[in-house]
Amino acid sequence: MSRPNIVLVLADDMGYGDFGIFNGGLSQTPNLDRLACEGVCLTQHYAGSCVCAPSRAALMTGRYPHRTGAVDTYEGRGLDRLALAEVTMGDMLQAAGYVTGLLGKWHLGALDPRYHPNQRGFDEFAGFRGGWQDYYDWRLDRNGSISRSDGRYLTDVFTDEACDFVRRHQREPFFLHLTYNAPHFPFQAPDEDLAAVPDAAGLTHAVRMIYAMIRRMDAGVGALLETLEDCGIVNNTIFIFTSDNGPQFGGEGDQCTTRHNCGFNGSKCNVYEGGIRVPGLVRWPDGLPSGLQVDAMMHFCDWLPTLASAVGCDLPAGKTLDGCNVLPMLRGEPGDVCTRRFWQWNRYTPVVQSNAAFRDGDWKLLRPVIRESMAVTPLDGQIDRALKYAPETVTDINREPEPERILPEPPPPMLFNIREDPCELRDLAADEPDRTARMLTELENWFEEVDAERHAIPDEW
Repeated sequence: MSRPNIVLVLADDMGYGDFGIFNGGLSQTPNLDRLACEGVCLTQHYAGSCVCAPSRAALMTGRYPHRTGAVDTYEGRGLDRLALAEVTMGDMLQAAGYVTGLLGKWHLGALDPRYHPNQRGFDEFAGFRGGWQDYYDWRLDRNGSISRSDGRYLTDVFTDEACDFVRRHQREPFFLHLTYNAPHFPFQAPDEDLAAVPDAAGLTHAVRMIYAMIRRMDAGVGALLETLEDCGIVNNTIFIFTSDNGPQFGGEGDQCTTRHNCGFNGSKCNVYEGGIRVPGLVRWPDGLPSGLQVDAMMHFCDWLPTLASAVGCDLPAGKTLDGCNVLPMLRGEPGDVCTRRFWQWNRYTPVVQSNAAFRDGDWKLLRPVIRESMAVTPLDGQIDRALKYAPETVTDINREPEPERILPEPPPPMLFNIREDPCELRDLAADEPDRTARMLTELENWFEEVDAERHAIPDEW
């Protein structure tokens, strides 16, 4: 059998509760629902972070994001940059003879050509390098050449590019990373998709718009699967669908985006289950069983070594990998699974006392958010918006010192038993003081290790 193709589809801010199969039909996702039934469905699949750029860094490298330098979303500060010494999944598969393509959102370095996807293991790129784009008034970077919107909806543009990539490379092994920006802000969708979303009781206009955006993306997934079928390569293609973090919640009044998320606590931007536990679907008819549900833990860092095993290529040398090969698990066979995982995120320089978590088997230690660690200066907010709508006005990152901040005493750590309490409703820290203290020490030791590696990154600016 020839080496399998790989299609890795990444949604932006989509949770389990955004699938029709998991929310009682509130949203319309027939193609994704079919993938969940026909392939392998992961019920404890974790993103690399609760926000975009760090999570994508973990997916691309098999390493915790702190090690890679990509610790925040603000590309105007360069905090999304994947260190130049990192080896990406694209690099690994390119070296193994795969044609590699990235279509959609990159968000691992926006302002310096050294961080361009074409320099990070992708033969072809068509998309945008920052955190978000308008769905109608967009700018497309095609291998370094910029073109303006032609009026099409951006999700459709990425779908069309993906189908074209498959048709052009159907006779050679390829890796296609399709990174839709849906359903990330701004909330925009074609009229026909919005009209198709029921005006159910309790759904705000913003949530209906998000479901419309997801409906359009689901149709794109269907078109891509149909193209693989037409080319006769669908059975030997590893097709993965996941999301970079949990759903974005918040807003006021009718702009409220809070919606069904299977009862998980939290959402994007925090390390409760709702912010880091994300959909994971994989189908490979020639290599994986059909209709398998896997309840063991899997993390974004596991995908790089797992795909390396599936295609028979060498792992990157000289780097500490935090993921493990879980291909046997995906096949329903006995195999090693890492049951200890860590997360941490705040604005600017990372601080372990805020928004951090450590999962050790059934137990999860959580350090709640310190509000002051999430503050962003007005200037950085202005630069972030300018990069989306007037990028020609921003030629370099903001090199001013980070804002001074005084953090209060952190809230006490919390402890949950995820097997018994997946919705994190009962804090057991007071009942398990020894376990809480031990896990807190292990979390701090982990942070010290990965943050030391971040500090050792050469000054690339």
